[in-house]
Amino acid sequence: MQTTNTAGEQTGDRETSSYCPATQTIKVIGGRWKLLILWHLLRDVQRYSDLQRCLPGITPKMLTQQLREMEEDGVVHREVYRQVPPKVEYSLTPLGEELRPVLHEINAWGRKYGDAHGR
Repeated sequence: MQTTNTAGEQTGDRETSSYCPATQTIKVIGGRWKLLILWHLLRDVQRYSDLQRCLPGITPKMLTQQLREMEEDGVVHREVYRQVPPKVEYSLTPLGEELRPVLHEINAWGRKYGDAHGR
């Protein structure tokens, strides 16, 4: 069943009056660490220890939790190599790669904001 939202646009069944794409996006990339993790994954495939080094202050528990959430959301891929010692790498999925221009725009806005506010 098609419905019409307040902007007069047709929406599908999964759309409800409480559904907001921006809120959904913030759920996936929001929080203290997710944007920073994604920013490092934009550069290249990262191992867990690489991410820990790049993110001083993040606890192992929090890094694991954030990576798992982004994996569940389909933006991060976890590759486990069967070797001794075990090797695990994290990368962006094709859906995660779609965040590339978004993250670059957020970075650009942050620079402008920082320049305007003396930071």
